[in-house]
Amino acid sequence: MLSNPPIYWLFILALPIACMAWTVTHEEVFREPREYCIKWSKESSTLFKRKFFYLFTCEYCFSHYVTIFVLLLTGYKLYATDWRGYILAGFALVWIANIYMSLYNIIRIDLKKEKLIAQREEQAIEEDKPTIEM
Repeated sequence: MLSNPPIYWLFILALPIACMAWTVTHEEVFREPREYCIKWSKESSTLFKRKFFYLFTCEYCFSHYVTIFVLLLTGYKLYATDWRGYILAGFALVWIANIYMSLYNIIRIDLKKEKLIAQREEQAIEEDKPTIEM
């Protein structure tokens, strides 16, 4: 990566971070491992085990670990070219990724709401139609 990358890389790199964090913590493909982690985050006897398993159920928490992975993979730094650039980039990427996930969640809720309204309207139309018998 460039020694001083443009700021738009912050917004680009936050997209896969948000995607990975959301997928692991919300989507059906990871439901079984997530349920296992939820169970152990509630039932573990030690604080360390409870917090460790909780990390895989919270998109905010998990996005920190995905961000670390992305920073190691890309070498992206923000503002400073030494270790401070990694710290700044890490927190900025987590923040932008969580904004993306919040927006995605709002859109999903709105789409579900519209779908339910359409289904109710279809039911009302079907109930009002007179049946024609031959």
